[in-house]
Amino acid sequence: MSSKRLSGILLHPTSLPGPHGSGDFGEAARHFIDWLAAGAQTLWQILPLSGIGPGNSPYMSPSAFAGNELLIDLTQLHHSGWLRAEDIAPESALRDERVDYSAVIPYRMRRLRLAAERFFSETHGHEEAHQDFAAFCAEAQSWLDDYALFMALDQQYGGEGKLWQDWPATLALRDPDALQEAAQTLAGECDFWKFCQWCFDRQWHAIKQYANERGIRIIGDMPIFVSAHSADVWMHQALFDLGADGRPRVIAGVPPDYFSATGQRWGNPLYRWNIHAQNGYRWWIARIRRVLSLCDGVRIDHFRGFESYWEIPADAEMAVHGHWQPGPGLALFEAIRQAGLFDEMNSADGGTPKIFAEDLGILTPEVVALRRTVGLPGMRILQFAFDGQSDNLYLPHNFTPDTVVYTGTHDNDTSLGWWNALGTHQQDDVRRYLDTDGSAIHWALIRAAAASVAAISIAPMQDVLGLDTHSRMNRPGQSHGNWEWRFQWRQVEPWHAGRLAELAHLYGRHPNAPRPAFA
Repeated sequence: MSSKRLSGILLHPTSLPGPHGSGDFGEAARHFIDWLAAGAQTLWQILPLSGIGPGNSPYMSPSAFAGNELLIDLTQLHHSGWLRAEDIAPESALRDERVDYSAVIPYRMRRLRLAAERFFSETHGHEEAHQDFAAFCAEAQSWLDDYALFMALDQQYGGEGKLWQDWPATLALRDPDALQEAAQTLAGECDFWKFCQWCFDRQWHAIKQYANERGIRIIGDMPIFVSAHSADVWMHQALFDLGADGRPRVIAGVPPDYFSATGQRWGNPLYRWNIHAQNGYRWWIARIRRVLSLCDGVRIDHFRGFESYWEIPADAEMAVHGHWQPGPGLALFEAIRQAGLFDEMNSADGGTPKIFAEDLGILTPEVVALRRTVGLPGMRILQFAFDGQSDNLYLPHNFTPDTVVYTGTHDNDTSLGWWNALGTHQQDDVRRYLDTDGSAIHWALIRAAAASVAAISIAPMQDVLGLDTHSRMNRPGQSHGNWEWRFQWRQVEPWHAGRLAELAHLYGRHPNAPRPAFA
């Protein structure tokens, strides 16, 4: 770990304010970066930037490489001349406080199609943009062509719950002649999806540059598994444990844990790790290289699955019927290291570790040993700390510097919601440990995280604002109503950034944090 101590805020771009139903890469993103800088924060952590899947989850994306088209700022497309002012007028169905995906998706996708139509039909005066589009397509060809074709085929053969395994067999099983014919027939639709990815890429890199210039580093998130209905599984069927029909034979999940008494049945296909090993983990290396091209660092989700993972028969209705299987272990990370992706992990660009591990869940000695051998920081969640046992690993006095501490994550309740749900005795334990009366429990937790020896301290934006359980981002095991929370600038007061800057100064989490003027 770097000797530098850093702090930041967890907020997905969809939660930003904005006029078009969900947060995006518009001016609100730059305003948020300015706010982070004013609060002496050095990190902005986000959820996966990939597209959404079932339940609107960014962890069930149609691609591990492509970006979420819904994050494209429509106002910038207007400034480029591909949308008119009336095209981007907000509609009454779009909400400020929540992302109503049933309204947002058709609103945004109609306008993206209109922008693409004008882009491809109006080349005069846009020569530079078209050259840049062509350059992007060439650079991203290894994943972009198949992703665009996957999305085009899904438009033609999907719907009503149909997956790629339900397409005509020649396309589902990737007969070369059938794929070539489909690419020609659906060339216009493929161009649309490529246009969207170009817009996403250019807009996001502009946001990242804006952040980096102001001393803010972006921490991304990479799920360990991918969706069964994804370009990745369709493109690389030999890498996944599928039956002859292309459907998962076994699926991912976790046994009973903090979030669910019956475990979680995620439904993602599992990997054929022996095939990955035989080809030098090329797909994994390409995947991590892609996310590190978009972010300054990345949290690898469900790290314990690399040591051993919970395998559930695809026809089992509950996760409890699974069993443990050995993961790839150190071999995968040695391949990643040999590819140069660990180089300068504790680099000078703000001291941000390139990769750290979400090592929550059932932590066996083998999981801990793997993380330490690889040399990755691990995670601690303060909401998990108060079970009455002084040796609880999530209590700050048990931290080690190679730690990233959170008050809570996107899967937890907000700190205020968590506090309100505690029993009287547990609340008393929290009050005594944090030396607080509980009236501002979210700030007591943020302070405890900042004061700890953990190298990195992260707080969800909901905790900074002191919001209750209605502002929770995700409820694991619940398929509806997640990923919808947004904040508005009227909720943010000057003292919020001031208090964050004060904590950064007091606990050495920003090298240039100004000393606050204490009253």
